[in-house]
Amino acid sequence: MAEFTGRAKYLEIADDFKRRIRQGELAPGKKLPSETELMATHDVSRTVARQAISRLREDGYAISHQGKGSFVTLPDEPRPTKHSPEFEEIAGYLSDVRQEVRRLAERMDQLEQLVRNQAQDD
Repeated sequence: MAEFTGRAKYLEIADDFKRRIRQGELAPGKKLPSETELMATHDVSRTVARQAISRLREDGYAISHQGKGSFVTLPDEPRPTKHSPEFEEIAGYLSDVRQEVRRLAERMDQLEQLVRNQAQDD
């Protein structure tokens, strides 16, 4: 029977994996156990196993690939980015919008300064 420590089980599992990764026991690129394997080895529900893997991803210790599993990574390692053409198009559009907003903000600043100058002249 599992010992109760007062901490959420998924945190204990995630912390154990983080420790093993930091100590070099689990190298970057190594496949992590599946949810099913975690369920069996730690005697936990699928939800707890999923939360543990999710925590590793959130903390930068794992990256998941749908259909392939989760793999060890280090928090300061750059993550591969692969975006769809639609995403790239939207990102480009967003960049254009940001530039336009900056341009408009500068113009607003200029207009506000003109109004202040006119108010001082009156």
